[in-house]
Amino acid sequence: MTTSASVPAGPEAAIVTGGTVTDRLVEANERYADAFTDPGMDARPVLHVAVVACMDARLDLHAALGLELGDCHTIRNAGGVVTDDVIRSLTISQRKLGTRSVVLIHHTGCGLEAITEDFRTDLEMEVGQRPAWAVESFRDVDQDVRQSMQRVRTSPFLLHTDDVRGFVFDVKTGLLREIDPS
Repeated sequence: MTTSASVPAGPEAAIVTGGTVTDRLVEANERYADAFTDPGMDARPVLHVAVVACMDARLDLHAALGLELGDCHTIRNAGGVVTDDVIRSLTISQRKLGTRSVVLIHHTGCGLEAITEDFRTDLEMEVGQRPAWAVESFRDVDQDVRQSMQRVRTSPFLLHTDDVRGFVFDVKTGLLREIDPS
């Protein structure tokens, strides 16, 4: 597997390839499509699980969890926080596509620990409009995992809330640490 560490990154990557990063991604897709064969699966995850995780580029969820294409639904956002939109995706995942389990994964060294809700105020000052969304920053990653588990467990829209587990992924060791919900 090629990692970003082995390919030029930043502005020099665009110079090397003669285009933008997006151009490089499109070229990579063309090579991928040349060897692609339809796996013959539908959108229902084989393991009936949805994974909610942070969008941090250091988390290779499939590798870290031993997952293959088609095993799970993956929902990612800043912090891996359970927001209204995550509940929307989980509701569709459960009610229309058969998932029954939810795994929540936050991680050490998350950028949301370094900012505050003042970020919204700063944006409002810059662009003249206050964002409708909350930053969902936090100081205690374990407590934020507990809060996210509680949001899933108490959602009236979700059918399956008995198998909801939360973890913190250590970006230095690659290990998951399970969080007690209480």
